[in-house]
Amino acid sequence: MHEYALCVALLEQVEQLADQHQAQKVERILLQVGPLSGAEPELLRRAWPLAAAGSVAEQAELAIEPVPVTIKCSRCGGVSSVPPNRLLCDQCSSFQTRILSGDEMVLCSVELLKGEQEPCA
Repeated sequence: MHEYALCVALLEQVEQLADQHQAQKVERILLQVGPLSGAEPELLRRAWPLAAAGSVAEQAELAIEPVPVTIKCSRCGGVSSVPPNRLLCDQCSSFQTRILSGDEMVLCSVELLKGEQEPCA
């Protein structure tokens, strides 16, 4: 399952942020994941505790926000939200489209604690 490898890479980024901010603990991590990203949100949720075990983010909540698939038509210029398996323009039905969103996995925010009670960026 490559979601475990994605979680390990995510943990490296989160640990760097925690180190930069001298945080003792990571409280919450927010990811945006599109259906065309190649990552399955439920498998990410299952892999996260294994990847984060023994780290500063061991108890962190992994929140995953879905990102809709949005395309722009090269033919008519229309922008459409579409299902991941139908990348056709809603306005002119052209297949000549470009993906604007829905293929990304983005680390949006990390909530850190510097000490027992003191939250930070």
